[in-house]
Amino acid sequence: MNKIIFITGASKGFGRLWAQALLKRGDKVAATARDLSALHDLHNQYGDNILPLQLNVNNRSDVFDAVEKVEKHFGRIDVLINNAGFGLFGTTEETTETQAREQMETNFFGSLWVVQAVLPIMRTQKGGHIIQISSFLGLTTLPLLGLYNASKFAVEGLIETVGSETAHLGIKTTLIEPNGFATDWAGASSVQTSAEIEDYSPVRAAFAESGEDPNTWGKPDATVKPVLELIDSNNPPQRLLLGKIAYHVMNDVYIKRLEDIQQWKEVSLAAHGH
Repeated sequence: MNKIIFITGASKGFGRLWAQALLKRGDKVAATARDLSALHDLHNQYGDNILPLQLNVNNRSDVFDAVEKVEKHFGRIDVLINNAGFGLFGTTEETTETQAREQMETNFFGSLWVVQAVLPIMRTQKGGHIIQISSFLGLTTLPLLGLYNASKFAVEGLIETVGSETAHLGIKTTLIEPNGFATDWAGASSVQTSAEIEDYSPVRAAFAESGEDPNTWGKPDATVKPVLELIDSNNPPQRLLLGKIAYHVMNDVYIKRLEDIQQWKEVSLAAHGH
C-alpha cells in the first residue's frame, strides 16, 4: 500500500533526493521548504501526489498549521522524515550566542515542534514511523562542530525518549545517523563562525585536511535504497548508521566506551554506597 510521507527540509540534499524517490515509486509526499519555488518542478511532475508547503520549522505554530494541512489533504501521516537542519562550523569558543541559539532552534527545537505536531495524528491512527535525521555526530564528536554535535546529541535523547513513550501505541522511531555526504550540508546549508582565534589554527588545519579526502564523503544517491528499505520495514531499527565512516568510527567508539566502563567498574559500583 502506498504510504503518506511528511518530509521537512525537502528543497535540497537528502530531503529532496528521498522525496523524489518516494514519489517515483508511487508514495504520496508532503514536502516542506523555506522557499516553495524549490519544489515547483516536483509539483509539476507529480501533481496531487505531492503537497508542497512553505515552512520554517523554527516557528511552532506554523509547524502545527502545516501538519494540519497535510492531514486534511492526505487523510493521514504514515511516516515523518524529520530532516530540516544545518551545520555550524567553528570552535566552541568562537561561536556567538546568536549562532548557538539559531543552531539549537532549528536542529533541536524545530525537530521537537514537528514531532509534537505529528504525534496526535499517529496516536489516533494507532501507528506511524518517526524517522529523525540525526548524525553519527549525535553519538560521538568532531572538533569545529561543537554546537552541531550538541544539537544532534539532544535530538538523539529526544527521539529515543519519544520511542519509549509511544511504542505501546504502535508508533516506531528511528534515528538515521549519516557520516558526511556530498550534499550541500557543508556548503550552502552551513554557517561559519566569523571570529578565528589563532590558537585553534592547528585544529582547523587538521579538520580541513581530513575533509579533502574524497573517500570521507558518501555518495547521496547510495542512501536511497537503504532509506526506502527502512521505510518499508515492519521492524525498523532504533538507529541506522549511513556510510562506512559512520559504521567504523562508531564501532571503535563503542568498544572504547565499554572498555572504560569495565575498567572503572569497581569505582562506579562503590559510588552507589550500598
